[in-house]
Amino acid sequence: MIPFLIKHYTLIKFFHLLSVFAWMAGLFYFPRLLVYHCETESNDTKKTLDIMASKLFKVIMVPAMHSSLLFGGLLFLLPHNNQAGWLHAKLCCILVLIVFQYYMKACSEQLAQRSEKYSGKYFRILNEVPTIILVFILLLVVYKPF
Repeated sequence: MIPFLIKHYTLIKFFHLLSVFAWMAGLFYFPRLLVYHCETESNDTKKTLDIMASKLFKVIMVPAMHSSLLFGGLLFLLPHNNQAGWLHAKLCCILVLIVFQYYMKACSEQLAQRSEKYSGKYFRILNEVPTIILVFILLLVVYKPF
C-alpha cells in the first residue's frame, strides 16, 4: 500500500485539496443560509432556504467531508507524515469542523420546524468559526511549528 501512495502522492494530495475546498465552501455558506432563514418573514422563502440547506448538506458538504477524510487519511498513512505534532493539532481542528458541521445541521433542522431558538446575529458569529479554524489549519500546514 505504501509504494502505491508514494507513487500517487501528488494525485492524492490534489484530490484531498479539492475535497477540502468544496467542504470549506459548504461550511462557509451553510451558516449564512441560517442567517437568511432567521431574518426573513416569508414562509415561502423559509421553505426555499430549508431545501437549499438540506441539499447543500447532503449533496456537497457530507460527500466533500468524506472525501477530505479519505484522501487525508491516505496521506496520513505515509511514514513521514504521521509522526508530526502539527498534524495531530490539525486533526483536532478537523474534529472541531466535523462537530461544527453537524451542529449547524441540527440548528437547520430546528429552524425547519420553525423553532427559532437563535437569532441571525448568533449565526453570523458562528459563520466565522470555519474561517478561524481554516486559518489555524493553514498556519499548521505551512509552518509545521511542532
